[in-house]
Amino acid sequence: MTIQQLKYIVALDEERHFARAAEVCMVTQPGLTIQLKNLEEEIGIKIFDRNKVPLTPTVLGIEIINKAKKILREVDEIRDFVINEKNLLEGELKLGIISTLSPYLIPLFIQAMKEAAPKVHFIIKEGYTGHLMKDLETGAIDVAIMATPTGNPNLIEHVVFKEPFVAYLNQGHPMANDEFYEMQPGDKTELLLLHHEYCYNAQLLDICGLKTSDKIKEQFTYDINSIETLKNLVRAHLGFAIIPKLSTINESGGLFKPFKEPVPVREISLVVSDSFSKKLLLEKMNEAIWNCLPESLKKDFTYKKIRWNDSPYFIKAISKLS
Repeated sequence: MTIQQLKYIVALDEERHFARAAEVCMVTQPGLTIQLKNLEEEIGIKIFDRNKVPLTPTVLGIEIINKAKKILREVDEIRDFVINEKNLLEGELKLGIISTLSPYLIPLFIQAMKEAAPKVHFIIKEGYTGHLMKDLETGAIDVAIMATPTGNPNLIEHVVFKEPFVAYLNQGHPMANDEFYEMQPGDKTELLLLHHEYCYNAQLLDICGLKTSDKIKEQFTYDINSIETLKNLVRAHLGFAIIPKLSTINESGGLFKPFKEPVPVREISLVVSDSFSKKLLLEKMNEAIWNCLPESLKKDFTYKKIRWNDSPYFIKAISKLS
């Protein structure tokens, strides 16, 4: 028994004529007749008395048709409910965000979303890339703001912006007074990394042309998870860091330097599972993030796609700032 078969018997009851009912249902008359026959054989009951003109439902057929009408009304209600839910800008949403982005984007994002969707309650979880991907697949979170591509076929990625990396130097660095940063031979052993952000570290190693972090900073071992701690280590002349540009938006001075072109960037996206349905809310979030970004991240850049160790990253090739 199918929804379509129920539509056919309701149309037959209303039209009391096979040809007219077929026209209403936009099928051929033989096709409608076959579907009615299949349904009657399945339930073992004649729904219509074909010997009468016009076509007349049987006593049991009338009961079946009335139940079919009720079912079809409920189907329409389900459809309306789904459409409404997709466009509903209220309720609860569990949002995950990578730890290298959260402290700098979330305060801006919350203010923007208060205006865009004031009835949505966000539960925000900061985490690492691998954990957030797992949480999306298990339903522990609904949406993640993270660096992409993830390479996960079960996730859908909506790119929002490209975030450049900048070099964070101490005042004693040879390029501290230069306008742009270029990798120096002695810098590779001075690179400071985050302990758990493997995806982030891989990007930095690629930027520096390193295959492994094993020989970095042999004189001490550290276990840190904060970009702000990296900055303090740099200020203490214990190395240098490559950090996302958003982490410098509230700073002034010459400690951070842009790269010469081509400039390394990371792609930031809203990531959801393939079953996520609230498309309007996702659009509002995309718009809110974009609107709250500093103007320097909204410039129209042309990017060149490259590969490091079979993992795609993006490099800014030409910018309108030049």
